[in-house]
Amino acid sequence: MRTYAGHSTAEASNELYRRNLAKGQTGLSVAFDLPTQTGYDPDHVLARGEVGRVGVPVSHLGDMRRLFQDIPLEQMNTSMTINATAMWLLALYEVVAEEQGADISKLSGTTQNDIVKEYLSRGTHVFPPGPSLRLTTDMITYTVAHIPKWNPINICSYHLQEAGATPVQEVAYAMSTAVAVLDAVRDSGQVPAEKFGDVVARISFFVNAGVRFVEEMCKMRAFGRIWDKITRERYGVENPKQRRFRYGVQVNSLGLTEAQPENNVQRIVLEMLAVTLSKDARARAVQLPAWNEALGLPRPWDQQWSLRIQQVLAHESDLLEYEDIFAGSHVIEAKVDALVEEALAEIDRIQEMGGAMAAVESGYLKSQLVASHAERRGRIEAGEEKIVGVNCYESTEPNPLTADLDTAIMTVDPENEARVVQALHEWRDSRDEHRAQEALSALKKAAAGDTNLFAATLECARAGVTTGEWAWALRDVFGEFRAPTGVSSAPLAVPAEAGSPLAAVREKVARTAEELGSGKLRLLVGKPGLDGHSNGAEQIAVRARDAGFEVVYQGIRLTPEQIVSAAVAEDVHCVGLSILSGSHAELVPDVLARLRRTGVDDIPVIVGGIIPSADAAALREAGVAAVFTPKDFGITEIIGRIVDEIRAANKLDPLEVPA
Repeated sequence: MRTYAGHSTAEASNELYRRNLAKGQTGLSVAFDLPTQTGYDPDHVLARGEVGRVGVPVSHLGDMRRLFQDIPLEQMNTSMTINATAMWLLALYEVVAEEQGADISKLSGTTQNDIVKEYLSRGTHVFPPGPSLRLTTDMITYTVAHIPKWNPINICSYHLQEAGATPVQEVAYAMSTAVAVLDAVRDSGQVPAEKFGDVVARISFFVNAGVRFVEEMCKMRAFGRIWDKITRERYGVENPKQRRFRYGVQVNSLGLTEAQPENNVQRIVLEMLAVTLSKDARARAVQLPAWNEALGLPRPWDQQWSLRIQQVLAHESDLLEYEDIFAGSHVIEAKVDALVEEALAEIDRIQEMGGAMAAVESGYLKSQLVASHAERRGRIEAGEEKIVGVNCYESTEPNPLTADLDTAIMTVDPENEARVVQALHEWRDSRDEHRAQEALSALKKAAAGDTNLFAATLECARAGVTTGEWAWALRDVFGEFRAPTGVSSAPLAVPAEAGSPLAAVREKVARTAEELGSGKLRLLVGKPGLDGHSNGAEQIAVRARDAGFEVVYQGIRLTPEQIVSAAVAEDVHCVGLSILSGSHAELVPDVLARLRRTGVDDIPVIVGGIIPSADAAALREAGVAAVFTPKDFGITEIIGRIVDEIRAANKLDPLEVPA
């Protein structure tokens, strides 16, 4: 039983962990901030506004010491949500455990370490697919030999569902990732053939459970069957215990609503039941989101509520006392058989392309997800897929939980970042600089060759190297990677027949472009900072394209300077910024100020994301034309609003065309 937690500083997060453990939490699930996840130190330009917001900043060994102070790591099961920099964070964790006097071979826990889904959905990738797979391979082989109870990879279909994956895609893409990883470990020659079952036994999965209870439960049964088949037939693993499909769950956040957020509690319970009620498809670990995640950062009380939901199920109900209560159901069996058949067909399709990494580089996987997500959004907007409180049953009594929105979520002290940066500078000043530089040189030399990188990484950790320095050393050797956006190849998802909302917006777009004499209206969709959750930005880009806009979308991880330069160079009519990490208060005013300095302050700037009402008011006061949050689910309507803002900025009369 876990809650995913971490914020502000190592000290503050340590206090939160110890409090949660005292409440009955049985494991730790560490959330790292975006600079830590993407290999930047807190004083890097891209880290501005992101430090300590969506997790804890860990820049060096001193931070990791403080994060786990007075928590005996030998007795703890720790899950770390970290991917591109997973090797680095595990090395820091191991060194802290050594300092505590722990037996390293007894450490248990998980590093997420699934880079494929970062290319497809979360966006915290750093290196190209080939070097990333090498880092994963080296970590797996090191842990199997030295930390045998550790799960070195946690293959995550969770984020694929958030990006729009159907159950078939979720199973097929996760299994294809597992095949790519296991093939790489096998082909590396670092593990003897007779020990390969030990590798398979340490592969774990992290899945999503949506609100469609029966489908989600059947999906988990299909996962188990396919994993058993692949590990037995492709890798020759005979021991059924090593072939066991081991998975943890974070139930769905995509379906949490800002409108009537109290409904999220029953959604969370239903989703949890889908992965606990059926013994043959039961999760090994469950973590639940908080009811108010669509509003902002949950408070400790909100996280406690989610923990108590699990405890009521485990200790008050009788749900865990029986054998599988769905065994023998012909309805369940038929659904599972269908999912298995379709998922295996998709896995074969990916293998024919050269495997998961090739399917990432070609853009196939990303374009499939963008298309699936666009279709889902279209069904919601058309009312075919109902969401209570959003597109049906929208009338509501006043909500006492959100009567004071400013206290219904937790906020991070804006001064926190400066304190973290100052502490980083003090760390660098006090370390043995010669040893740190020697360690970095050795890391680069190892990366340029073919030796396992973990030993060099451990020495970097001990020598006081920082997260950014470790990542930059590898960037110098491996290069960086910008993943395909999937926008240009996504098909039309919403019909534009005469009389449809999209047709009306297309008319507005065409008439406005004609009045401005510009050929086409041009919209820049930008993601400043390190927030890699690009699903919303991609859906806006696809729908704007379908409405007749020329869309400029360069993907994630841009500085305000780069966004403004693109806006000027492309002569756009509107700049749309998408931020879900909470860094809007820092980054949006910077974009506005830079536009003013370049003399193009007549371009309207709109912002979308998880933005508390007080922040939205402040952004509008600073000059933002419109702010959109999760409650604004009608994308076609948003595109119509963008056209209205372009007309207003260019002093054109409002168009009487319904949007």
